[in-house]
Amino acid sequence: MALAFDEYGRPFIILREQEQKTRLRGLDAQKANISAGKAVARILRTSLGPKGMDKMLQSPDGEVTVTNDGATILEQMDVDNQIAKLMVELSQSQDYEIGDGTTGVVVLAGALLEHAERLLERGIHPIRVAEGYEMASRIAFDHLQHISQKFEFGLDNIEPLVRTCMTTLSSKIVNRCKRDLAEIAVKAVLAVADLERKDVNLDLIKVEGKVGGKLEDTELVYGILIDKDMSHPQMPKRIEDAKIAILTCPFEPPKPKTKHKVDIDTVEKFQTLRLQEQKYFDDMVQQCKDVGATLVICQWGFDDEANHLLMHRNLPAVRWVGGVELELIAIATGGRIVPRFQELTPDKLGKAGIVREKSFGTTKDRMLYIEHCANSRAVTIFIRGGNKMMIEETKRSIHDALCVARNLIRNNSIVYGGGSAEISCSVAVEAAADKYPGVEQYAIRAFADALDSVPMALAENSGLQPIETLSAVKSQQIKENNPHCGIDCNDVGTNDMREQNVFETLIGKQQQILLATQVVKMILKIDDVISPSDF
Repeated sequence: MALAFDEYGRPFIILREQEQKTRLRGLDAQKANISAGKAVARILRTSLGPKGMDKMLQSPDGEVTVTNDGATILEQMDVDNQIAKLMVELSQSQDYEIGDGTTGVVVLAGALLEHAERLLERGIHPIRVAEGYEMASRIAFDHLQHISQKFEFGLDNIEPLVRTCMTTLSSKIVNRCKRDLAEIAVKAVLAVADLERKDVNLDLIKVEGKVGGKLEDTELVYGILIDKDMSHPQMPKRIEDAKIAILTCPFEPPKPKTKHKVDIDTVEKFQTLRLQEQKYFDDMVQQCKDVGATLVICQWGFDDEANHLLMHRNLPAVRWVGGVELELIAIATGGRIVPRFQELTPDKLGKAGIVREKSFGTTKDRMLYIEHCANSRAVTIFIRGGNKMMIEETKRSIHDALCVARNLIRNNSIVYGGGSAEISCSVAVEAAADKYPGVEQYAIRAFADALDSVPMALAENSGLQPIETLSAVKSQQIKENNPHCGIDCNDVGTNDMREQNVFETLIGKQQQILLATQVVKMILKIDDVISPSDF
């Protein structure tokens, strides 16, 4: 560092470290970026498909996560490289928009980058490669629309929805009970769906988990489940036709806003104060009784005195219920959240057919079930499992299944899974490449080859010979002109995915191709990487 002066005598500093910045230009920069993208894709490649492996991630504070959900793996990975961060964001955007296919989209992007690298080495300009990819993604997008099929479902015919959710769950750790979980997910979505508007609000589906019990004990509760018990052990454990007062005001005497101090120097004064407090509690409980409430759910706690009074007056109560749960209870029971005791009226009470407390195992774990509500638009999926990791992973799997069911209600087009859609698109893109006379046709062919990497990864993860299997399925597709032939991962004995009932949503697949192409185009257009030197 040197100090210099300008013509007015003002000092300024010349930084000599400027040339120590590491800088990559041109082809070197692109190759470095591509290898970073490929490295991320390589990590996820092994967790694709029904035989895919799980990853164990340890957070800085020692918490362990076991998962094969692409978005979760990338989110919890500690990524420094900027291009790798783009891949993380890619899987997250697929997760936000579709909810499923987070692994596939990263594997596809990695394959596109790999094939782009070969074209760049041949001297093809990156912009031409990006343009070729864009054309190819359009062809693949339209071809998916062409091979997709619509299926009709109703509230009495949920089988098509269940089968599609089973495909999603078959690549997860919970695949041994995929049928039960898929049915639970579909019933939950249909319970809260607005079929006329083709919309589903997933916030109305609460997913709760409790360690203990086996995965098969997972159940769907048409109502709300809260991880609380009655505030007094002697309160009734079961209330039928409950009228619920939902309060956000505490059962406590009012506190003056100013600084205050009460001096009590005689027993009489203390008696007076105690009676005054008791009167407050009496009035509060009486107000709840007067409007006809048979259960009080409160966001705050209450004194032992209030608890004792509530028990004596036969008014069961639950305390410390979180804000989100209060809202869900209000939606489900049709009640209103009341901020002051003075505002309680009979029409603000929620109604539920049955409120019961259930205890689990030999421990003191208890939960409250609020069922048969006035408005059944809020449901709870209650997961059981052997350990915390199992429950967390099941929650993620259920989330994917819920998202798939929601997407099908929005748009009921499906394509077949098992890599069949990718192989079919690959054949279509390859055929279309001949129509483009320019350099782009090389990029379009590269795109077709990259699409093959998804079925290839599926075959590899299933322990099959990847290249042999892929060529056999591809030739079968072309020979029979049947876009439903895919990789037989589970060794059922047929390559026809229609017979295996392996479906995927059309919008999920289209989104995968569009998102992967966009990110790859972005990476290819970077030709200069300037990163500051390490101190």
